[in-house]
Amino acid sequence: MAGRAGRLGVVSALGVAVLADTHIRRGGRRRLPATAYAVLERADVILHGGDVVDHDLLTELGHLAPTHAVLGNNDGDLAGVLPGTQLMDLAGVSVAMVHDSGPRRGREARLRRQFPAADVVVFGHSHEPVDTIGLSRQRLFNPGSPTERRRQPSHTMGWLALADGRVAEHRIIVL
Repeated sequence: MAGRAGRLGVVSALGVAVLADTHIRRGGRRRLPATAYAVLERADVILHGGDVVDHDLLTELGHLAPTHAVLGNNDGDLAGVLPGTQLMDLAGVSVAMVHDSGPRRGREARLRRQFPAADVVVFGHSHEPVDTIGLSRQRLFNPGSPTERRRQPSHTMGWLALADGRVAEHRIIVL
């Protein structure tokens, strides 16, 4: 979904590709799957919920679309480059990002306290896809991992379509 320019050139809709836990190291054999690139190429914005590992991936993603990322626990070389959290407005939707949301138990309340104004909280760390509504209608969104599925049946990433201050579409994409 491509962004549409409204009157005055303000984007009223955005297609947002969401990644986390890519764990791609420079010179390593791990790469994003071709199916992930097919999604990324349609995005107006890319969000990465941490554990990027190497700056080269951020550069590559930035060539596809404006990219925002947060620092993950495996992002030692990116300390000082990436923030621990981010809060941004995308098409009138308040989107927060953090890598580690903590244990499942208490997650909804913890994220609501940390990001009280956020409509959507993107996170990673567990490699477990999550797309649910938490407290006060806050969407909690973990795209899983496109490269390291761990205990999950498939590699995954996420997609959000944001339009006119609301989440118009949300899904976990099996790659």
